[in-house]
Parts: sequence; C-alpha cells; structure tokens
Amino acid sequence: MPLLTRVAPAIGLFFLAPLNAEALMGNFPIASPIGVVGLLAILPLYGAGALFIRELVRRTGRGWPTMLALGLAYGMFEEAFITQTLWNENWVDVRILDYGYMPAMGTALPWILFMAGVHTIWSISAPIAIVETLAGTRRTTPWLKKRGFVIVGVLFFAYSVFAAVGNAVNEGGTLAGLPQFIGAAVVVVGLVVLGLRLRRSAPAVEGRAPSPWTVFAFALAAGAIFVLLYAVDPTGLSPWLAIPVPAWGSVLIYLALFATVGTLVRRWSHRSNWSDAHRLALAAGAMLTYAWHSFPWKPTLTVPISQTVDLTSNTITTIGAIVLLVIAARRVTT
Repeated sequence: MPLLTRVAPAIGLFFLAPLNAEALMGNFPIASPIGVVGLLAILPLYGAGALFIRELVRRTGRGWPTMLALGLAYGMFEEAFITQTLWNENWVDVRILDYGYMPAMGTALPWILFMAGVHTIWSISAPIAIVETLAGTRRTTPWLKKRGFVIVGVLFFAYSVFAAVGNAVNEGGTLAGLPQFIGAAVVVVGLVVLGLRLRRSAPAVEGRAPSPWTVFAFALAAGAIFVLLYAVDPTGLSPWLAIPVPAWGSVLIYLALFATVGTLVRRWSHRSNWSDAHRLALAAGAMLTYAWHSFPWKPTLTVPISQTVDLTSNTITTIGAIVLLVIAARRVTT
C-alpha cells in the first residue's frame, strides 16, 4: 500500500480534530486570518492528541470504553496543565469560574463538567468516529507504524510542555498551587490507568438497538441539552440563554445527562444490530450540535471579530460538516 494511502486517515484525523474542536464550535473563525493562525497553532495539541489516543487504543486491541476514558483524561490534562482554565478566574477576560466556584478547590464544578464533555466527545471521540468510518475496512487497524506512533506521541507531549510554559509566562506564573496540580495529576493518571485496563465491549446480547436515525436524533437532543446548559451560566463565555439555573442544579443536570447517555449508549452498543451506522449517527449528532450552536456562541479570540466574519466562518464550517457527514454516511451504506 502506498505511503500516502496508508497514512491518509491519520492525516485526516490530525486536521479534523482541531477543526471540530475549535472552528466548528465557533471559537476560531476560519474566515479571519487570526483564526486560521490559531488553528494552525493548535494542530499539535488536538491533532496529535486525538491521533495518539486513537492509535494507542487500536494498537493495544481495546475499544471505545478506553477511547472515552483517554479522551476524558486528555481534556483534564489540557485544561489543568496546558491552558489552565480550571484555575484561571479571568480566562480571555471572562469570569468563567464565578458560576459554582469552590474556594477549597480553586475551580468551579460546572466548568469542569462542561470541559469534560467538550473534550471527551467533541475534541476526541467524534473526530475519531468520523474518520474511522471513512477508513472503511481499516476502521480498527493502526494507521501508523511504530515510528510514526512514537513521533506523534513526542509531538503531542513536547507541544504540551511548550504551551504550558508559554501560558504560564503570559499569565505571570502558574494559576494553581501544588495541591491542585497534584490532585489534577492523580485524576489524569487514574483515568489513563482505568482506560488501559478496559477491554473491548462485552459480546452482543439479545434485543435490537434503535435505528441509526433514532440514535442520531437522540445524539442531537443530548447535545442540545449539554450546550444549552452552559449557555445559562451568567458569567460564562456565551451566556445567551437567560434561564436562572443555580450552579448546583446545573451540576445535577450535567451528571444526569452523562449517566443517561452513557447507560443508553452502552446498552445499545451491546445489541447484535449495532453497526458503523450507529456510531456515525452519534458522531454526526455531536458534530451538528456544534454546527448550530456556533451561531450564538462568541469567538474566544482576544482580538475583536466582526459579526460578518463570524457568521461567514460558522456558515462555512457548518456546510463543511454536513458535506463530510454525507460522504461518511454514503461510506456505511455502500
């Protein structure tokens, strides 16, 4: 197999992960030069991170339970040590931690839960699921040889150190104390260990999973609840939904949502008719949630962006997401 053909899925994931995580969400407008520069700057973080996780899972013969656990570990690692948003009370000039702030921990639980969902599903899992669908018969096989896998891992961790130091310098020092960093490290390591101890899902059981269209609608509904719940945060990045939900209520809804989605998807994925189409339906629901939600969402760049540029960027990324999903859907039906 020619080299370019062999590594094409890896290249696709390397670029799709940051595009999905930041451009489709509405953070980095791609119609703006500064937005494009920002995306290029985070390629080693999201692209190499998602690719490293995917290759590690597939090379060790594990499945989606491990993928999700490592995706969550990735999210906590990024937010605690690289961007340090878990401790930054004034990130991009927004008081992101005022809502539900816990002085003893130096952070806010609603923000932690929001970041947990954002990274586990949108930064890592959805891009992997979509590119694996496009990969066809190579869906669960490694895309990189050992040397490429090592290079991607080194790139990710080297960039993480560089970015963490750069952010600390820009903020005038680290934003958390040693106990907070130790606690975050314990959580990240614990999630990695847990993920690597998990094996593939249990064998199929009796019963049938809902149709892919039903799963797609479920993913859209769950995604809508998730993103709208953050929009009620009066001091958040995009507080456009004026519903007075107390922070403790927000936490309970997040936890109930995660438990419900996790339970149902786990049950459905053990059914004998669970297929690539169902996995794509979940990823498509997540991706299109970001697509529509990018319009009320405000870019997180520190430079002003016009509404025209923002609207143009969101329209372009939404159309791109739809086209990509149509191609992927045709892949599972042919």
